[in-house]
Amino acid sequence: MQKSYVFLLVATLTIPACNSWSDSRANPSNWFGSSQPTAPVEPESYDANALVPEQREGGLFSGADPEDTSVPIAKIDELRVDPTPNGAIVFASGTAVRQGAYNARLVRVESEENQKNGVLEFTFRVEYPEEPTNQGTERSRMVSDAINISKEDLQTTRLVRVVGQQNALESRRR
Repeated sequence: MQKSYVFLLVATLTIPACNSWSDSRANPSNWFGSSQPTAPVEPESYDANALVPEQREGGLFSGADPEDTSVPIAKIDELRVDPTPNGAIVFASGTAVRQGAYNARLVRVESEENQKNGVLEFTFRVEYPEEPTNQGTERSRMVSDAINISKEDLQTTRLVRVVGQQNALESRRR
């Protein structure tokens, strides 16, 4: 019987405290105010590559650049070019030779022939661990990457090509 009195006393003291919770700064629903209309962001001030680190010059203790040990991916499975307000995003996915592929990236191939023909060509490169790994299922070897292309690059581009070891996929402009 005494336990129920204690419970009743605690409940009686905590229920009136709930009224002040709605105005409390500890309440997560009070952390931000209501939305306000503002001026849109200027396109010139918008940096599409905000997360890409800027290139720095070597300092006194900087070593040589590490050797590139990446190789083209075995097979390109998908290529998509999705338009954005500032250009396009090229998305590619492929199947690696074995499990454990990492550091996937689309590396642009610069050549005069590609520039003349309006071709934007990328090589899909990955790195593998030094230790041997299992081949595994095709799904466990899937790797994908995407890269942003500016409007300026798209103005002269008629074809986007992604190349792997065994195949290449292309997407033509409509």
